[in-house]
Amino acid sequence: MAIGLSYWGIFGTLFTIIGGVLYLMLPPKLGQNLGRKAIHQIFRWFVFYLRASDLVRSDLRALAPLKNLHHPIIVAPNHTSLWDVVFIIARLPQGVCVIKESILRNFVLGGAARLARYIPNGATTRMIRDAADSLSENGHLLIFPEGTRTAPDARWINPLKGGCALIACRAKTPVYPLFIRSNTRFLQKGWPLWKRPIFPIHLQIDLGEPVFPSENESPQQFTLRLQSIYEQELAKPHPLRRQMIPTSE
Repeated sequence: MAIGLSYWGIFGTLFTIIGGVLYLMLPPKLGQNLGRKAIHQIFRWFVFYLRASDLVRSDLRALAPLKNLHHPIIVAPNHTSLWDVVFIIARLPQGVCVIKESILRNFVLGGAARLARYIPNGATTRMIRDAADSLSENGHLLIFPEGTRTAPDARWINPLKGGCALIACRAKTPVYPLFIRSNTRFLQKGWPLWKRPIFPIHLQIDLGEPVFPSENESPQQFTLRLQSIYEQELAKPHPLRRQMIPTSE
């Protein structure tokens, strides 16, 4: 675990410095492609380390079909943990993320995110416009419909925000739900970074059927339909189904 945290500290800081310089020097398209490929490789090797060290036993096979899709798609996972994006981008070479605006100012992650032209979720109008532009280039857009990590006391998932549906309806793009399950609450909201989980961690990501916005469906209606899909799938019996946190009386 200490080696893993050191990996992030060293490579994240180096890439932030180098990425910040390249962001200013390179043409936007070239920098974007280079940044996304570099992030993909850093995440891919980190996932390889987690597996090789038996810290995490992850089943990511369901993500394989996504990289063979050459049309615009929205990839929409539930958000169980701080490192969800690592496992997904490790399998999605040209994915572009909608991220918290604060990450662009983060010393460890900011330079890489700026170089890759990741999309900040600050101003809704701008976010939707930038996301739609990315999809018009046959992009694979990664957005967490919850907008933040699932609350510790949530049964399956937080109430979904409207951003994913607004983008899908505007760009007329299918949403591919991802269902993340794990046997731990490691790096959920409120989990201290230094708190050690029980190893090995088991994690599985499953791919749902694409969900298309209907012609006369409003973003609000589409959001409710997506909410129902996540709740029904995550409630199904599964070895890694989310467990309730015991409450003290």
